[in-house]
Amino acid sequence: MKMQLRDEVLSKVPEVTLSFWIVKIAATTLGETGGDSVTMTLDWGYLAGTFLFLSALVALVAAQIVARKFQPWLYWATIVASTTFGTTMADFADRSLGLGYAGGSMILFVCLVGVLAFWYWSEKTISVETVSTPKVETFYWAAITFSQTLGTALGDWIADSGLGYEGGAILFAAGLAVLAALYVWTDISRVLLFWAAFILTRPLGATFGDFLDKPVGNGGLAFSRPLASALIAILILILLLVLPQRPGRHPRFAQASLPS
Repeated sequence: MKMQLRDEVLSKVPEVTLSFWIVKIAATTLGETGGDSVTMTLDWGYLAGTFLFLSALVALVAAQIVARKFQPWLYWATIVASTTFGTTMADFADRSLGLGYAGGSMILFVCLVGVLAFWYWSEKTISVETVSTPKVETFYWAAITFSQTLGTALGDWIADSGLGYEGGAILFAAGLAVLAALYVWTDISRVLLFWAAFILTRPLGATFGDFLDKPVGNGGLAFSRPLASALIAILILILLLVLPQRPGRHPRFAQASLPS
């Protein structure tokens, strides 16, 4: 009875630990190189690539919601789909629709804030520890998708502003270091810090992905996009095998557990 009750109150997303962030950054890098592989290397274009990855994202989110418990491989496949869709969607908005990096970033920021505000209005919290019902999962994956897309636009904006890919990666890494310091030495809301870090890891991955596959003359390493994507995918598989992947605990866990 106790074990059954424990399963019912576990979140369907991973516990937020250092290993979570390591895999997250690798997944966002794969999203950048994978998205560019389809839209640029295979020449599908941004619109076709966006529809392709949106279809994969919708299917995986549906599978994630239907799943009865946290499944690491399914969860991270959905994250990769969201970050790949974010890459193609941001590129489509910025370049094909002509919104530009600043305009696209502002629209995506408003969309993300809107989703988080509606989530908070409905549930009185936006903590990822509460992701254990279909309704909350829907809010969660909508917020994840907008944050991934916003991160892509921010990464491209900073890289093209004169800092380049290396400078952009250093800037976003510094931002994450500041958030880590705030987590350790202040009492700032952990929920706020989580979402800020989640947004910043996306452009960090985007700039690192661009650094891998862009021409040497543009500050990159000139790896082919498919090769870079394959190497990062292998890295993610290894990380999932060697790093612990545990479900986060629902806040009601302590009250719901039966005394021994």
